[in-house]
Amino acid sequence: MNFVALKMLTGDRAKYLSLIFSIAFASFLIAQQASIFTGLMLRTASQIRDVVDAEIWVMDRATQYVDEIRALPDDALYRVRGVPGVQWAVRLFKGQATTRAEDGKFRAVILLGLDDATLVGAPHTMLVGRFEDLRQPNAVIIDRAGYEYFYPRQPLRIGGVMEMNDHRAVIVGICEASAPFATFPVVYTRYSQAINYVGRERDQLSLILAQPAGFGSATDVCNQIEKATGLKARTRNQFTWQTIQYYLQNTGIPVNFGITIAVALIVGTVVAGQTFYIFTLENLKQFGVLKAIGVTNRRLVGMILLQAVVVAAIGYALGMGLAAEFFNITIHRTATRGFVMLWPIMAGTGAIIFSVVVVASLLSVRKVLVLESAIVFRG
Repeated sequence: MNFVALKMLTGDRAKYLSLIFSIAFASFLIAQQASIFTGLMLRTASQIRDVVDAEIWVMDRATQYVDEIRALPDDALYRVRGVPGVQWAVRLFKGQATTRAEDGKFRAVILLGLDDATLVGAPHTMLVGRFEDLRQPNAVIIDRAGYEYFYPRQPLRIGGVMEMNDHRAVIVGICEASAPFATFPVVYTRYSQAINYVGRERDQLSLILAQPAGFGSATDVCNQIEKATGLKARTRNQFTWQTIQYYLQNTGIPVNFGITIAVALIVGTVVAGQTFYIFTLENLKQFGVLKAIGVTNRRLVGMILLQAVVVAAIGYALGMGLAAEFFNITIHRTATRGFVMLWPIMAGTGAIIFSVVVVASLLSVRKVLVLESAIVFRG
């Protein structure tokens, strides 16, 4: 009976291919848009995720996300260091600076000023040079995307000179950093150097990075810091999700991507359901013949579900192949770097597609269940 079901499915080549195309298109669109949405949300917290040396982030109590920060007074660092359970705490500067290359090309960059003594927060994926070289005078490390902007079509090499706020900046290393939300170049330097690159203000301390002592959990230490200092303290994971939540609630990104994914679901459901229903109506006589020779309703339902699963598997595989090829092409481009198709998205898309196709096929099952075998002998 399974062979008969497959022959019925492929008998009408046009409807068979249209089913596969609609499912492949829906699979591709869901996986592609969900992956881009996930990558975009992860970009909003890229600087947080790149700092793996410290578990705790301390900031002004009103801070909502990482890209909008109010500077802290310098004594905040010493108050955090004095909290029981804090093993160590260091300063971190985060801001924007206008950087100009030797040929006059300029661009705003994300500037990260690391603690002079420890360099906590330094990039660990170095392509050229060492992050320890930041201790040299006027030293900066730039991410690969930023280097390719200032020095297009040139091999990665150190020694380039840039200018920030009339101060000299020498590239001593090139790193691989997570793509930021606004796709600005990311530049690392020492804290004392960073405040010269942006111009001095009364308060310069953007954030405090801290590490809990071995006997206390990071969440408990965060609570201790908040009680003792009046500042906001979050673990790295909490601050990441706080930033993502801000963009989810205050931008139109979720709505735009949600509409696209909903359209893909509607197209997949409607087209697959309609095509399956028409397919079943056109094959009522064949199902009547099978009933006449003694095939049970349960077996007929199994045949229809087999047809649905086969079409869903082929369409899903084609859709995932197209999505994978899309990201394979775009992942090496600066503007779309970091956008990848994660396995949970593939699994979720598969579950959605198979559910949609099975439900759509079951809508046509009733016609078969109430079918009388005598239909075979009519006109």
